[in-house]
Amino acid sequence: MSPVGKPKSHESAVAHVSGTAVYTDDQRQPAGMLSLYPVLSPHARARITKLDVAPAMAVAGCVTVLTAADVPGENNTGVIVPDEVLLPTDEISYYGQVVAWAVGEDEAAAREGAAKIVVEYEPLPAIKTVKEAIAAHSYQDAPQVIRRGDPDAAIAEAEHTFKGEIEIGGQDHFYLETQVSWAIPDGEGNLQLYTSTQHPTETQEIVARILGLPKNRVVCTCLRMGGGFGGKESQSNPFAAAAALATYKTGRPARCRLRRHHDMLITGKRHGFLGEYEVGFTSDGTLTAMKVVLTADGGWSLDLSPPVLGRAMLHVDNAYYVPNLVVEGHIAKTHRVSNTAYRGFGGPQGMIVIEEVVDRIARTLNLPPDVVRDRNFYHGEGDTNRTHYDQDIVDNRIARVWQEAKVNANYDVRQTEIAAFNETSLYSKRGLAITPVKFGISFNKVTYNQAGALVLIYTDGSIQLNHGGTEMGQGLHTKMIQVAAKALGVTSDRLRMMPTSTDKVPNTSATAASSGSDLNGQAVKNACEILRDRLAAVAVHMLNLDAPEDMVFEDDWIYCRTYPSARIAFDEVVQQAYSERISLSATGFYRTPNIFWDAKLGKGRPFYYFAYGAAVCEVEVDGFTGTFKLRQVDIVHDVGESLNPLVDKGQIEGAFVQGMGWLTMEELVWDAEGRLRTFAPSTYKIPTISEVPEQFTVHLLERAAQDGVIYGSKAVGEPPFMLAIAVREAIRAAVAAFGNANYVPLALPATPEATLWAIEAVKATVGQGQLVEL
Repeated sequence: MSPVGKPKSHESAVAHVSGTAVYTDDQRQPAGMLSLYPVLSPHARARITKLDVAPAMAVAGCVTVLTAADVPGENNTGVIVPDEVLLPTDEISYYGQVVAWAVGEDEAAAREGAAKIVVEYEPLPAIKTVKEAIAAHSYQDAPQVIRRGDPDAAIAEAEHTFKGEIEIGGQDHFYLETQVSWAIPDGEGNLQLYTSTQHPTETQEIVARILGLPKNRVVCTCLRMGGGFGGKESQSNPFAAAAALATYKTGRPARCRLRRHHDMLITGKRHGFLGEYEVGFTSDGTLTAMKVVLTADGGWSLDLSPPVLGRAMLHVDNAYYVPNLVVEGHIAKTHRVSNTAYRGFGGPQGMIVIEEVVDRIARTLNLPPDVVRDRNFYHGEGDTNRTHYDQDIVDNRIARVWQEAKVNANYDVRQTEIAAFNETSLYSKRGLAITPVKFGISFNKVTYNQAGALVLIYTDGSIQLNHGGTEMGQGLHTKMIQVAAKALGVTSDRLRMMPTSTDKVPNTSATAASSGSDLNGQAVKNACEILRDRLAAVAVHMLNLDAPEDMVFEDDWIYCRTYPSARIAFDEVVQQAYSERISLSATGFYRTPNIFWDAKLGKGRPFYYFAYGAAVCEVEVDGFTGTFKLRQVDIVHDVGESLNPLVDKGQIEGAFVQGMGWLTMEELVWDAEGRLRTFAPSTYKIPTISEVPEQFTVHLLERAAQDGVIYGSKAVGEPPFMLAIAVREAIRAAVAAFGNANYVPLALPATPEATLWAIEAVKATVGQGQLVEL
């Protein structure tokens, strides 16, 4: 029986629930390990006029203090451009920026030392919002533009037009394990890092840069992460660098683990966006033209903002064909944390804009929103099945998942039932919505679409498996064990998954862009096939046959395809291969073929394929409080030929709930001084089990194998996040039932306050949707 395609439990499931799984800070500490504690800026922008660390040194157990003067190499952790100092020298750029690190014998001593450090500031004017940045022309990087057709001319000739804008909030990653890194010297000038990072190679590079070392002197290992969601793709680097700097200065092991409130203050979030749009459309609801300006809140440094913005621009169409479309993208430079990768990587922000537009078209024309969505899908051939960046959609499954979702959810009947309920219910209303997802799979930057693996077979038949992907709870290691077991024809219990480490697989890409299984799976398969070919050549002689290409590897046996009774145990062949001095280790490699991108033209084939999905959501909204209850969710999602249906369904459910949090409750609030006020679980609300409906159905699209990918599977990490847009649209439908408006102004996130204001707005609507003063 093939191990691929089976609903196998997560390889660390028992360890997770029993508490025995070892994360970075759960390891046995080496003798003499030091702890770090940060000194944070109390201003959004200020000049440092005094930094006196001497008082900290009088604290018992405080060993040293790290400042910019201690950096032996380059004092910069920027991943695209060198614009992000590890420790500031003269000016701080956001509230909560680390000014110095106290280093103590334990965390308590470091904390007390940090409290004694004297820092004086001269506050400076700060840019605190995207709109302030636009007014001040404060931008990072050059604008990006993607254009198709002539939107200006098409809008001028359109039957109907409107303009609008939408402010899109950010989101804290709120991973269970905060940022943490250990640095351990070996006494010979080399450094071992253990860190919670999605990108060990980049962490290795940044630490080497800070210390002025070649990369081969730094080994970065990731055991596992307690969640990442993009927040540990680039932003784990400064904390690893701080621990490494403490080790360099003292010669002792050092650890840097953030407390929850520090993590929320210091680290970047999902980018907030301002989306401005102008559209043209026909009387039947068909989009003819759209002009969009997207401005992302980059924060104080560039980080990964250009590719995040780029993906937003590439997904501003979602599943809809717009014959005339221009999208212009900017990155605002503000005095906030440097925003970063987050599940969806800009795609959700882009999709929200067009979903806002499509719903507004429907309500303007008094048409059902699901009909207008359906009417505008990519379809057919030629231009109507080609994106605004000139990529043909060769595997279009939008209509298929859409129809299956509606049928599974009994959409039309429930719509009628909800209308009847709303007629008789004065103080609460229900809403039903269905929304699609079309999400491109591959890294925006072509270079990153590569992966490596190292597979070692020992003479007892046991196997070690190494690959460049990192495990953050998403089940990547589980899938890689399944891939290797199938490729070698062995049972999974033979395989030991090794921690991801830069001394086993070098120069890897981040585990991001939903590409972990696609890239690493192919690399693992490649290594296993090299070993299988070597073993086949041995087995064929042991069986007195002469066609190694006819050897089948299955269930720990090797046998002839046309003569299956001629078989031999896997272990015996391994022993014989060793006796014949045949290598039992192999490296594997993979690069995604046939992808390219011309940034100047804004054209190309940036994605290897698309993942599709559709969600039907029903909510009930309380007219007095603005709170909502999610009554039912029905999802159909395209994961190709699933490597592991159990893992994939878990990913879909988790992504959906996380997306619902972003859209409805996770509100980041800064005050007038630019200080983040929602920096703890007491002030920042994430979804809990009480927000998940009892009726929650996930159906994986059947007969959906994808050509050219690992065993026909598709990526699943990010695409389901956007399915939660259906929750927001269902809330909008419920709000609309309180009045009679051709536009429902629903803020994002749609918190109870925002929903209540939207209800009041539609109640105040008179005539043709005109709003009266409240």
